[in-house]
Amino acid sequence: MPNTHKCPSDMDGLRQLLAALPGPDAAALAAAEAREPTLTKPPGSLGRLEYMAHWLAAWQGRHPPRVESIAVRVFAGNHGVVAKGVSAYPAEVTAQMVGNFAAGGAAVNQLCAAAAADLDVIALDLDQPTADFTEAPAMDEAAFLAAVGRGMTSVPGDADLLCVGEMGIGNTTSAAALALGLYGGTADDWTGPGTGVEGDAFALKVAAVGEGVRRHARHLGDGMEALRRLGGRELAAMAGAIIQARLTRVPVLLDGYVVAAAAAAVAVSAPGGLEHCLAAHVSAEPAHRRLLEELRLIPLLDMNMRLGEASGAVLAASLVKSAAACHAGMATFAEAGVSDKD
Repeated sequence: MPNTHKCPSDMDGLRQLLAALPGPDAAALAAAEAREPTLTKPPGSLGRLEYMAHWLAAWQGRHPPRVESIAVRVFAGNHGVVAKGVSAYPAEVTAQMVGNFAAGGAAVNQLCAAAAADLDVIALDLDQPTADFTEAPAMDEAAFLAAVGRGMTSVPGDADLLCVGEMGIGNTTSAAALALGLYGGTADDWTGPGTGVEGDAFALKVAAVGEGVRRHARHLGDGMEALRRLGGRELAAMAGAIIQARLTRVPVLLDGYVVAAAAAAVAVSAPGGLEHCLAAHVSAEPAHRRLLEELRLIPLLDMNMRLGEASGAVLAASLVKSAAACHAGMATFAEAGVSDKD
């Protein structure tokens, strides 16, 4: 089912949209919280599964919640900063991996098959890398808004859960710059090996992150402007998908470091703007844990993964599905004829 929300035509319109995001459904949340103590188990014994069920109800706007339709959206983009030598792989690998997704040969294809999830890979102008953000804004306003719009239109309105992921050579450099620009610190704090960068190439990556943030420093108090200047098309599209999901009441699982950086731009622009999101996992990229702490998101999994492509999010979707199944399907004490606690 297509959604009906469109990306605004200018940056001010996008800011206005972010200022008016809907909140949780109080009635659905109350119904979930009322049902929980009646289920045949000691209070709190399912731990975070109980929280996930309540979170689902609140953001789906219904009780009981359900997770039957899982939408996985992987956004791919290319980055001009790759020309600085910041990646272990050449930019053409982005398009080659998109082809691998299409052929069913990537890890996320197998994980989606196992989870019965619907995968769509959205390639964003791979033949037109963003500008090198150490020299200019990564995107002009038109390109940025077009990418946000692509993300918004990718979210099916009838999905029960959205998993957001990415593919893009050079995008951990953008993610590190965005995190530094939004939360401060040093380039070393936020820059990791990504696809395996080391030695001189890693030093170039750290330098590019710091240089980009210094160049755009006076514009980085606004999350969307920071994303336009330091991000990439796939990061802008992920932000658009996160915003659209909020508007259409689709809870979201965020994948790794790059996704969290895109989400951070939403969080800075709209306090509370990530309440409909959970962090699927914490990756092996060193700064991911630090960024999740800034976002106050506790990861569901810690599997030492660093692949991207929504792999951790799809893996965690099975946990969320299990939470919904327990909440909706368990018998109450009265139904089972089991004595409740005194």
